[in-house]
Amino acid sequence: MTVTRGSTRTRKRRRTPPPDWNLPVLTDWGLKPEQQRLLVIIASVAGVLIAAVALTAAVAALGADAPDQSRQAAAPVSGELRPERFEGWASPKVFEPIAERAKDAKPLTEKELFAQKRLVGEHKISLKLTEKTLDTDCSAALWGEQLLSQVGDAGCTQAARAAYTSTDGRYLTQFTLLNLNDSKVAGELVESLKSLHRGGWVRPVTAFPPNAHTEGGAYALGHYVALVWLSRTDGAEPEQGDDFSNLALTVRGAEKPLYKRVVALTGTS
Repeated sequence: MTVTRGSTRTRKRRRTPPPDWNLPVLTDWGLKPEQQRLLVIIASVAGVLIAAVALTAAVAALGADAPDQSRQAAAPVSGELRPERFEGWASPKVFEPIAERAKDAKPLTEKELFAQKRLVGEHKISLKLTEKTLDTDCSAALWGEQLLSQVGDAGCTQAARAAYTSTDGRYLTQFTLLNLNDSKVAGELVESLKSLHRGGWVRPVTAFPPNAHTEGGAYALGHYVALVWLSRTDGAEPEQGDDFSNLALTVRGAEKPLYKRVVALTGTS
């Protein structure tokens, strides 16, 4: 019996032919295939490096333009609440004895300012003290670049703030008192606030309703300036029966400690 052995074929893997580095342009320049290959590799590496540098520069530029979060937190928030109506008054003659802080050098105290827990006015208006604070850094109580600059130039050393709510729950008020150098800078601040209040005002110690209608006033009192801020607790505009003038007079009862200082200096009531 004859056995026929089939022929065994050896399969060989085909190698990928090397790339043809005979690029027409480079060949015209007289470059050999090896030289062309080297030039292409160098160009590729250079392209990657250039892209990396460009990306780094772009990231750095974005970082430089990005807002500083700490500065954003310290800056006043856009759309900060301020009075829609405002009036200002010069200092009455009764406060001439305390026209200069040099003659009234004793700092204000919380006990002195906030001893009266309830302020009572006409037409049965009664305001209850709900929040209070006394700062030696006046910038803690105010916002607005120009306002802060003027108050700083006026030598503000204290800013007292007190919030009062009417006992019937209808009104929210705030009284702020600034301790300045003298009556001259106090009068100048009140005059400036007639327009300046649109870009700088008091920081609330109790939140007013969002987008509330508020009214404000500034009063020079010797070397002090009092800032009054009024609103309905629902934030609505005043209606018939809402007497904001009497409300302002009532919260100004918080000025009583200044009258006591006048009496202490002059010996007369």
